[in-house]
Amino acid sequence: MTYRAVLFDLGGVVVGSPLHAIAAYEEELGIPAGFVNRVVVGTGSEGAWSRLERGELTLEPFYEAFDRECAAAGCALSARTLMERVAGATAPRPAMLEAIRRIRDRGLIAGAITNNWVAEEGSAGSLRHLFDLVVESAVEGMRKPDPRIFNIACERLGIQARDAVFLDDIGANLKAARSLGMATIKVVEPGVALAELEGLLGFSLR
Repeated sequence: MTYRAVLFDLGGVVVGSPLHAIAAYEEELGIPAGFVNRVVVGTGSEGAWSRLERGELTLEPFYEAFDRECAAAGCALSARTLMERVAGATAPRPAMLEAIRRIRDRGLIAGAITNNWVAEEGSAGSLRHLFDLVVESAVEGMRKPDPRIFNIACERLGIQARDAVFLDDIGANLKAARSLGMATIKVVEPGVALAELEGLLGFSLR
């Protein structure tokens, strides 16, 4: 199979994982591991986190709304502090930056599909120049794993889903991409994921 494009998630793939920052904050507060994710999932598409990533809330109203949702779920935390920790954890991963450079040098497309929020610093803005296209949930009004956001990326790049490899650190997002025909790679350890990507592309990324 010859692929024309590699599509990357940002947080947890190209930059450090926000999930690690969230887990560390949960541990610091002594609240159950995975609590924040359970609130995000449990509140669904109308929850504060989902609305933030669709661009329906900015950070200030999000803080208050997410604080309320967490309290209602049984644990108090500061959403403002949580998001500060997330922002501090998302430093670029040099190996991924080099891989993106080599992908483009070979004439392949490199794109990003990211769940983010309005006025988010240190995410898509500082990395945009690395990619041929960046698709942001807060701009599009939809978030992964909504299949439409993957279709938007493909349409703008002029490719079919089967032409692309997609890397993400969240299984639900990968499942959605795979259902459209993309090859997918789950990123747990960046080096392992890059080795798998090299196997699909047929050239070195490091």
